[in-house]
Amino acid sequence: MNINVYTELTPNPATMKFMVNKLLINGSEDFATKESAESSPFAKELFKFNFVNGVFFASNFVTITKTDDAAWSDIEAILKEFVKGAVESELKIKDTVSEDQPNFEGNDIEVKIQQILHDYVRPAVEQDGGAISYKSFEEGIVTVELRGSCSGCPSSTITLKSGIQNLLQRMVPEVKEVVSHAM
Repeated sequence: MNINVYTELTPNPATMKFMVNKLLINGSEDFATKESAESSPFAKELFKFNFVNGVFFASNFVTITKTDDAAWSDIEAILKEFVKGAVESELKIKDTVSEDQPNFEGNDIEVKIQQILHDYVRPAVEQDGGAISYKSFEEGIVTVELRGSCSGCPSSTITLKSGIQNLLQRMVPEVKEVVSHAM
């Protein structure tokens, strides 16, 4: 298979999405620090570039966060070439195999919230190079964690309140508010 890589800007100016024409991973993996990348040969190699500040994988893309002193115009082609080579040589994203099917836990309301996040919100968030995961539901408040390009993105608060909160409130009347878990 001939691997093609193309880039997309994300709402977060510090991150860029590197799309490939191959499924990389079922689910997602976030490596926010060099230390966290020890279990990922692919991420570990990316962190060898001194301008890489974070790596996030989901379905058919890798979102890379750059350091503040690096310009995309200087590093985009280098990273594109690296991602292409890594995918062609089948460099592993994770040394261990992750579970394909989501496993929702909790009471009926919690399971419904997780299903909505998985079916409706996750694909939209992945389009922008990020990911969302359910943390908890207590006293009407849903807590989620935003990762990838959504982590630290200037527009993530708007997405959280206008998009996700409105959707969940319409579909699950028990939801009063959606908040983001600080990492």
